[in-house]
Amino acid sequence: MSVPEAGKEERPQAGGGDHLLPVYNRAPVALVRGEGAYVWDDEGRRYLDFAGGIAASVLGHAHPALVSAVADQAARLIHVSNLYEIPLQRRVAERLAELTGLDRFFFCNSGTEATEAAIKLARRWGHQRGVAEPEILTFEGCFHGRTLGSLAATGNPHYAEGFEPLPAGFRQLPWNEAGALAGAVTPSTVAVLLEVIQGEGGLREAAPGFLEAVQAVCRSEGLLLMVDEVQTGMGRTGSWFAYQAAGLEPDVVTLAKGLAGGVPVGAMGVREELAGVLAPGSHGSTFGGNPLAMAAALATLEAIAGQGLVERAREVGARLREGLEALAARHPSLLEVRGRGLMLGIRLAEPPAALIAALRERGLLAVAAAENVVRFLPPLVIGQSEVEAALAILEEALAEADGRLAASRAAAAEAGR
Repeated sequence: MSVPEAGKEERPQAGGGDHLLPVYNRAPVALVRGEGAYVWDDEGRRYLDFAGGIAASVLGHAHPALVSAVADQAARLIHVSNLYEIPLQRRVAERLAELTGLDRFFFCNSGTEATEAAIKLARRWGHQRGVAEPEILTFEGCFHGRTLGSLAATGNPHYAEGFEPLPAGFRQLPWNEAGALAGAVTPSTVAVLLEVIQGEGGLREAAPGFLEAVQAVCRSEGLLLMVDEVQTGMGRTGSWFAYQAAGLEPDVVTLAKGLAGGVPVGAMGVREELAGVLAPGSHGSTFGGNPLAMAAALATLEAIAGQGLVERAREVGARLREGLEALAARHPSLLEVRGRGLMLGIRLAEPPAALIAALRERGLLAVAAAENVVRFLPPLVIGQSEVEAALAILEEALAEADGRLAASRAAAAEAGR
């Protein structure tokens, strides 16, 4: 078997040789190296990374503090399992308690696992209160993960197709319709699960007063308020967590993605009153919170705080949004700018695939979302120069999109004659 050159990756040969399941619609790019806000492919081409590992790479690539923490920990101890004490877990939990206002944390490996932990906690909490079949309310357009439980919470037919029957115990309500929630609560309802900004759902923000109304219903009806901060957390929206800017005081929060700068880590945080709901043996994870992951998480938290990256996300994000709004005024194919901080998106007059490909060809990576949205989720370490470079690339690609839109409209007008 041939050995790839250093820094190179072998791509599968046409007609065979690929032993991966085809569950991803991958772009034809093999990324092999990164530094800061840039990545390079196996042919040496550089890209400005505004995909950010789908919001995970908050420190960018090869951040010295994260690299050092992972390397040092790997040289000492990578994994022991949760059969034993892991001191770094306590340090990360203590730091998260300071940042979130929550009291206890469970560590896992991903956002969907954090959602599963929250679902199990809510159901067990309901059973302890005599609810025979606990129900969790979620909202249309949400995304909470791809395991069967989190998929049932998501309730999107596109993701669920072929995996039915999904677990029962979930009901979806209209997003941004506060009046629908109060009338939906039944004796079986135990919790409400929501995203402050729906990422996969197209960067849809809550309408003024909606989140406050949801919290008021949870308090008056005795429901758990559970907030999914998997994509919005870790400073991305210009505050440590999006719920803080919204004035929410959740009972449960789920975290992942940027928590360890790209190293797989998930977490669920809860109020002290809920600490005893999941007793020993009721939940667990072999790899969750292992020494390597916790070293990465601690380094990431310290770097975000030490480098003022929450403030940078707010300030640089404001410049990026300003630039996107200016492009929207010049390009009819760009219909709307959405999001906040460095979690921004543009809604297009066409499906996003063509624009994302055009951006990639010009050296800019971005991510699609629902409602014809292109998401920009760059590392929080980016500066103004990277923003200006991205806007210049986007302007070129939008000019092409304008041409496609004009041609489509002309063809429709001709067909209507």
